[in-house]
Amino acid sequence: MPQSAWAAESVEQVAKSTDYLWIIISAILVIFMQPGFALLEAGSTRMKNAGHVAGKTILAFGLCSLVFWAVGFGVTFGEGNAFAGLSGFLLNGINEVGGVPVELFFLFQLAFAGVSLAVAFGGFAERAKLSVYLIFSILFIALIYPVIGHWIWGGGWLAEHGKQDFAGSTVVHLTGATAAFIATMMLKPRLGKFNANGKPNLIPGHNQVYTVLGVFVLWVGWFGFNAGSTLTVGTGLFSHVAITTQLATAAAAVFALLASWIYSGKADITSMLNGTLAGLVAITASCAFVEIWAAVLIGAIAGVLTYFTAIYLERKGIDDPIYAASVHGMAGVWGTLANGFFASPRLVETVGVGREGLIYGGGFHQLGVQAIGVLACFVYVAVATYIVIASLKATIGIRVSEEEEILGLDISEHGVYGYPEHLQESSLDPFHVPSSQLKNSV
Repeated sequence: MPQSAWAAESVEQVAKSTDYLWIIISAILVIFMQPGFALLEAGSTRMKNAGHVAGKTILAFGLCSLVFWAVGFGVTFGEGNAFAGLSGFLLNGINEVGGVPVELFFLFQLAFAGVSLAVAFGGFAERAKLSVYLIFSILFIALIYPVIGHWIWGGGWLAEHGKQDFAGSTVVHLTGATAAFIATMMLKPRLGKFNANGKPNLIPGHNQVYTVLGVFVLWVGWFGFNAGSTLTVGTGLFSHVAITTQLATAAAAVFALLASWIYSGKADITSMLNGTLAGLVAITASCAFVEIWAAVLIGAIAGVLTYFTAIYLERKGIDDPIYAASVHGMAGVWGTLANGFFASPRLVETVGVGREGLIYGGGFHQLGVQAIGVLACFVYVAVATYIVIASLKATIGIRVSEEEEILGLDISEHGVYGYPEHLQESSLDPFHVPSSQLKNSV
């Protein structure tokens, strides 16, 4: 009997240690998405802003880490009310969350907060002051993102209603995208993006290879994002989450490319990359709730939806350099609502959140809960972001001067170009040939 008890205790300890190892590996994978965002955003913007765009990723994640430790984690997971947590600041008073040591759970959740902030900053690209990034990072991680997290993951009012958002289509991506959308509207378009008649001009990114690599890094990191959110390997659910994530993303990439090919006559690489990310975003809410066939359908719809919404928003005069509103916003909405249609009874029982979807006879209940969650998230984040940015605009200003924007944020904000050897003599004329080369050619 004592030997049997010891053996059972030993097995339990090994299982717990394995789960902890899985969580830390998943946290590292999600943190590794930050260089993915750096490559994606730098490649999608112009050379004169590359150093700034990549470098602010480090600043943003550093600020996010400190603020989430001091305030954000407590607002998200601390004891409080249906609106926000009111304890656990500086990690005080919380020993564990869901059986996971608080330090480990904090690191995992910090990675998610960093992703949401990175998405939000897509709407600031190529024209916002560095000081705005700094102040907005603090307020977003202290007062905006954690409130949505508490509503859905921290025992808030949407959690009580059974809102299904397994890894954050709403909490992470719609929150970040809504902030990006409001920032884009308030900062107004980049110089030269639209003609006097409102027709958009193409401002291509300077390095599509960087963009492709960034998307691949994000794709790999997303397995920590989704599969890691199981917080355990014992049930085997993480393998189902991994395969739904993979196939939804694959379908989104293919169908986004096909949509661009059929609609424009050209197989546009940028549209395929946006579609890939849209598939990842869309399946994030439903990866643990839907069957594999439904994941493929969710991804395919997300890829097509993102392609056409990106075109629509640009035609409406919205200059979204990283396509945050369509990739993370519209795909986040679709992915969240998809649970209301496709949530499988057996998987809902396994996860233990909400009810089955419409096609399984669950009626409109879960779809209604999902829709309320989307609407509530959008309204809160939009209003809060508007207040923050309007306050900054009225005090320190939010946009660099026209001269600074023309020169590029690398030189105007940091005093050095990200590509100094390529931007000598004339940083603004891409066809400029140095006089020394002309003499040599003669």
